[in-house]
Amino acid sequence: MSNNLTIKDIARHANVGTTTVSRVLNDHPYVSQEKRERVLHAIEELNYRQNFGAKWLRSTNTGLIGFLTDGVATTPYAVDIIGGAQDAASASEHVLMVVNAGNSLEASVEFLLERQVAGIIYAAFFHCEVTLPDNIYQVPTTLANCFVGDKSLPSAVPDEFIGGYRATKVLLDAGHRRIGFLNVTPPAIPAKQGRLAGYKQALDEFDVPFDPELIGTTTESPENYATTMRLLKLKNPPTALFCGTDRTAMASYIAILDAGMRIPDDISIVGFDNQIDVAEGLLPMLTTIQLPHYEMGKWAFNQLFANNETPIQEKIDCQLIERDSVKTITT
Repeated sequence: MSNNLTIKDIARHANVGTTTVSRVLNDHPYVSQEKRERVLHAIEELNYRQNFGAKWLRSTNTGLIGFLTDGVATTPYAVDIIGGAQDAASASEHVLMVVNAGNSLEASVEFLLERQVAGIIYAAFFHCEVTLPDNIYQVPTTLANCFVGDKSLPSAVPDEFIGGYRATKVLLDAGHRRIGFLNVTPPAIPAKQGRLAGYKQALDEFDVPFDPELIGTTTESPENYATTMRLLKLKNPPTALFCGTDRTAMASYIAILDAGMRIPDDISIVGFDNQIDVAEGLLPMLTTIQLPHYEMGKWAFNQLFANNETPIQEKIDCQLIERDSVKTITT
């Protein structure tokens, strides 16, 4: 056996997911007989020999699930994404062990494996593609708010398109036709592309031409204030703003007030995130789009024990949370 052979290679050879291979190697019950035989045949053909010492260490079900993050545990979103996984774990008598990986992802995975976790949930700070170490494939693993490029692991991410669409449509339904959009910037590429596509789709359904002059970007810095001011000073300024984050909306509130305008009487605003301390702390309270952190955490836990033919790539709905920052106008 080559020392570089991994269960990814077995999965590719057997035409199954890596989670299925991991379950076969660990004698997990949630594998069909047909897929089990394909995996065992691939193992034989590739002359793969598992580290049986590691298998023996994890043969006892400790009830532990590793929850590995790239910083989520230290962000305002932690309570929701961890809470979703925790509630699902409690319902099935499992316990989460939360580890913030920092710059030592492979070592953090090994730390969880040494504690005989039955599976690992990896959650990212923002919706993005991630690269994970091979040792994470030794147990069933699912992803929350991120994905791997080869789709070899089940993942749950926000439906950025529907979020952008709903944020724009609520303003269009309120009569607005000049809608500025302060989009997020890289590295949050899926969010940037998906929300812009949703914004354009909503405009198209209302026969409103797309105007690049109304598009800005957000860096969650004082530049948001300047970008909002630029939009307000256009010859034909927007009557509404769709802000890519709630913190962007907070900066836009300040710019609008400094310009002598009122929200929502003079201009309506919709945010994105539903970061409660911001959205409900603003006056008026902010209408916004809910990032489904709780739902992603819950889905990721439940998917650890699913028996699917291929790893599911789930897009989870982003709901509109209506508050007081949108006003209907007549056109």
